[in-house]
Amino acid sequence: MTPSLSTLLLAIVALPLAGAIATGLFGKRLPNSLVGFIACGTTGVSFLLALITFSKLLRTPLEQIHDLSFNYFRWIQVDNFVANFGFMLDQLTGVMLLVVTGVGFLIHIYSTGYMASEGGYYRFFAYLNLFMFSMLILILANNFLLMFVGWEGVGLCSYLLIGFYFLKKSACDAGKKAFVVNRVGDFGFTLALLLIFWTFGTIDFRAVFARAASFPVEGFASGGTLTTICILLFIGATGKSAQLPLYVWLPDAMEGPTPVSALIHAATMVTAGVYMVARCNALFVLAPKAMMLVAVVGALTAIFAASIGLVQNDIKRVLAYSTVSQLGYMFLGCGVGAFAAGIFHLMTHAFFKALLFLGSGSVIHALSGEQDLRRMGGLKEKIPLTWGTMLVGTIAIAGFPPLAGFFSKDEILWQAYASPRGHWLLWLVGVVGAGMTSFYMFRMMFLTFHGQSRMAADVEHHVHESPRSMTVPLVVLAAGSVVAGWVGIPHVMGQYLGHPPNAFERFLEPVFEHPLKSEAGHGTEGLEGGLMLGSVGIGLVGLLVARTFYLKNPALPEKLKTRFRALYITLLNKYWVDEIYDDVIIKPVKIISTYILWKFRGAGGVFRKLQSGYTRSYAGWILVGAVFIIVYISFS
Repeated sequence: MTPSLSTLLLAIVALPLAGAIATGLFGKRLPNSLVGFIACGTTGVSFLLALITFSKLLRTPLEQIHDLSFNYFRWIQVDNFVANFGFMLDQLTGVMLLVVTGVGFLIHIYSTGYMASEGGYYRFFAYLNLFMFSMLILILANNFLLMFVGWEGVGLCSYLLIGFYFLKKSACDAGKKAFVVNRVGDFGFTLALLLIFWTFGTIDFRAVFARAASFPVEGFASGGTLTTICILLFIGATGKSAQLPLYVWLPDAMEGPTPVSALIHAATMVTAGVYMVARCNALFVLAPKAMMLVAVVGALTAIFAASIGLVQNDIKRVLAYSTVSQLGYMFLGCGVGAFAAGIFHLMTHAFFKALLFLGSGSVIHALSGEQDLRRMGGLKEKIPLTWGTMLVGTIAIAGFPPLAGFFSKDEILWQAYASPRGHWLLWLVGVVGAGMTSFYMFRMMFLTFHGQSRMAADVEHHVHESPRSMTVPLVVLAAGSVVAGWVGIPHVMGQYLGHPPNAFERFLEPVFEHPLKSEAGHGTEGLEGGLMLGSVGIGLVGLLVARTFYLKNPALPEKLKTRFRALYITLLNKYWVDEIYDDVIIKPVKIISTYILWKFRGAGGVFRKLQSGYTRSYAGWILVGAVFIIVYISFS
C-alpha cells in the first residue's frame, strides 16, 4: 500500500531534520564515514520520496490538485488569528521539491569528499541537513507564517555555514554580514505578513489568493494596499535573493566552504525570494507598480553584478557575482508577468550554477586551496574531468544552444520584450548582461584551464583530479545542465522540431491563474527567432572577446587596464558600495552606540533591580500598578 501524499510530504521534511539531530547530537562520537552516511542517506531518501510525490502529482487530475493542502495540527490561535502547521502540493511545489532535494543530495555526496580532512565534519553535515529541513518547510508551507519560519531557518543556517571556519575573522564577519542584511529584508516580509492578515483576515495562501481575486487591479499612478503588500514582500525577496541594494552579503558569503556556496548561494536559498514572488503571483498581477519595480530591479541587478564579475580575480567571487546577476534575470521574468519563465530559469540555473561552484571547489581542491585566477592556468590536461564538466556549465550559463541556460534565458528575454509589462529597454539591458556573462565566464575558464601555467612550483607538483565522491556529482549535474532546458522548447523552435511548445510553462500554468500573457502570438515567430539569434550572437561576441584577451593576445587586458584605469578600478572595487555602506550606515551606528547609547547603562541598572526574582516584590509592583490604574480611571 503506497503512502498518502500528506504522509509523503511529512516524511520528506522530517528525514533531513532527523539527520540534523542525529549528526548534531551524536556525530562527534561517530566516525566520519557514518556521519556522511546518515546525512547523505536521509537526504537521498527524501529525494526518492520527492520523486514518488511528483509522479503521484502527475497522475492527479488538475481539478483535484487545488485541494492538495494538508493541515497536520493547529499551531497558533489567538482570537481570530489562526495558523496551522500544514503543507500544500501543486505544480510549483513539485518542481521546487525536485530541485532542492535532488541538487541537495548531490552536494551532500560531494561534501563527503571535499570536507573529508576538515575539522568539525559532523557539525558541517548537521548544518547542511538543518538547512535542507528549513528550505523544505519554506517551499511546502501552505501559509505565510510557516513559510516565514522556513525563511528564517535558511537564514540561520546560512549564518552558521558561512561562518563555519569560525576561527577565521573574515568568515565570521561574512556570516554576521549575511545575517544582518537578511534581517533588513525580513523586516519587509514581516510587515507584509501583518498587512496581509489585516487585509484578508487569513494567512492561508489559497484563501488569501481567492479573496484577492475580488480586488480590482490597482492604478499604476496611485497604488494601494495590494501594491504596498507586494512591495514589502519584494523587499524581503531582495534580501534573501541578493538584489539591489541588499546584494552585498552574497559575494562575502564565499568565505564558507565551497559546497555551501553551491547549495545555499546557487541552487536553493537565494532562489527563495524568486519562489515567494512567483507563489504570490495572484497578488502581484493586481499591483502593476510593484511588478514594474520587480522587473526594473531585476534588470539593473543583472547588468550591475555582471559588470563587477568582468574583472574579479577570485574564482568563487566571479561565480558569486554571476549568481547575483542570474537571480536578476529571474526577477526580470517575474516582473514582466512571465512567472513560469522565472521559475524555469531558477530550475536550469540550479543545475549549471551548482556544477560551476562544485567545479571551482574541485579546482581549489587540486591546487591545495588556491582561489586566485592569476595563479592558475594550464589545468586542462591535469584535471580533465573537472575541465570538461565546468565547460558544460559555462556554455549553459552563457546561453548557447542546445544547453539548458539557452532556453530559460531566452524565454525571459523574449517575454521582457513582448509581454504587456515588458519594454525594449528591459530586453536591451538583459541582452547586454548576457554578453557580459559570456565574457566573464569564458575569461574564468581560459585563466583557469588554458594558457601557460602560473602556479607555484610546489602547488603544481601536487595537482590531481578530485576523488569520485566529488567528480560523480559533477558529471550528473553536467548532464542536467544539458537536458534540463529541453522541457521548455519555445514555440518558434518547437514547430520545426515537432516538439510540443514549452511544456514546462504549460505544466505550471494552473499555478499562475492570472498570468500576463504575451500579446505576441502566431505571426511573431520571426521576431522571436530574430531576438533569439541576436542574444546568441551577443554571447558569441563575449566568447570571442574573452578568447582574444586571454588566449590570443594576453597583453591586451593589461593595456586596457592602463588606458581605462578609472573604470577598471571602479569595477575591481565593486563600485565601492561596501565602503559607502560603511561610511553612511555602519560608522554612524557605531558612533551613536559608543558615545550615546552606552550612557543609558545606569538607567538599565535601575530597571534591572525591578527584576529581583522575589514573588513578594512582583506582587507589590502589581499592587502599585493597580492603584495607579484605578486613580487614573476615577479622575478621567
